[in-house]
Amino acid sequence: MRRKLAIVTALLVGLLATGAVVAVRHGSSVQGAALSPAPTPSVPVVAGVVSSQDVPIYLRGVGTVIAYNTVLVRSQIQGQITKIAFNEGQTVHAGDLLAQIDPRPYQAQVDQVTATRDRDQAQLANAQANLGRYTQLGEKGWATPQLVETQTAQVAQLQSAIKADEALIEAANVQLGYTRLTSPIDGVTGVRQVDVGNIIHPTDPNGLVVVTQIEPISVIFSLPETDLPKIQEQMAKGPLTVLAYSQDDTIELDQGKLMLVDNEILQTTGTIRLKAEFPNTAHRLWPGELIDVWLLLDTRHNGLTVQASAVQRGQQGAFTYVINPDNTVAARAVKVAQISRGQALIDAGLTANEQVVVDGQYKLQAGSHVTILHGKAAEEAAAQNAQQNLIP
Repeated sequence: MRRKLAIVTALLVGLLATGAVVAVRHGSSVQGAALSPAPTPSVPVVAGVVSSQDVPIYLRGVGTVIAYNTVLVRSQIQGQITKIAFNEGQTVHAGDLLAQIDPRPYQAQVDQVTATRDRDQAQLANAQANLGRYTQLGEKGWATPQLVETQTAQVAQLQSAIKADEALIEAANVQLGYTRLTSPIDGVTGVRQVDVGNIIHPTDPNGLVVVTQIEPISVIFSLPETDLPKIQEQMAKGPLTVLAYSQDDTIELDQGKLMLVDNEILQTTGTIRLKAEFPNTAHRLWPGELIDVWLLLDTRHNGLTVQASAVQRGQQGAFTYVINPDNTVAARAVKVAQISRGQALIDAGLTANEQVVVDGQYKLQAGSHVTILHGKAAEEAAAQNAQQNLIP
């Protein structure tokens, strides 16, 4: 009996020991599984390639469009407007009729002084005939020298009177010509200030209309004074090209040439003023318009460019995420020369044909694994990231 009890006890102890070993092993495996790190998820990104190409170098400023000539058309005489010969906003040329003043009073003056001249010419002809006769009689002793001299003086007097009449006729014709108000320059008319039937005066402050020359046209713009040496260096090589853009830099308005660098620097702003001329044949530049001006300073041959969105800003300056061959990324500092038209010109930090992340950087850090998206997936990811970036 005692022997059986000892056997049963030994069996129970063995079973308990086995269960304890199994439990310890199971617990160790569970704890080991809990401590092993989970695999890092791959971040989807849109990639771009560093390209090498000729890159224009621009200096950008804000400019104001200035008309070459602006003329307020005034009347030089007083009279009633009988005809308006232009439409507001019409393109006109020098000499084109703009308005007609009633010419009848001034035509009457011309007729009057013309008649006076004709009368004096008739009197001169008679006086010259008498002088001829008196001269012949005087040679024969039948006329006194005083009579001949008096007739000679009368002829000279009438000749002078005719010269005065000619001057009066010319002056009257000038006044008659003033009844035609014409454009003094090529340009575009503005708002008409006088209607048909009204009396116009030389002293009217608003005149008839303003004519503005817009072809060609000029633009005055400013750049920092630190750019002056570079501009002077390039101007010594030849004329510099200037591009005119809308204020949002989306529409190229015209292309012209740099004409002038002002002779002094504005001390209050530390800027230098420049003047460019544009042909403006399409009339896309308008006097008083505020535009963006791009001065083409130079062209960088074989310059390295990436999409501007690839360049990020950190505490240490500009950097970009470069994609390694094993699909991990590394943050690399870059030096940016300029950003223009969505492209960043890189002075240092990248080499040609390297892949960089152009969208999806907000989830990245150095060493992150990435999955490069293509096609429609790349477009959708770019749109989603752009929307998330708008969230404060």
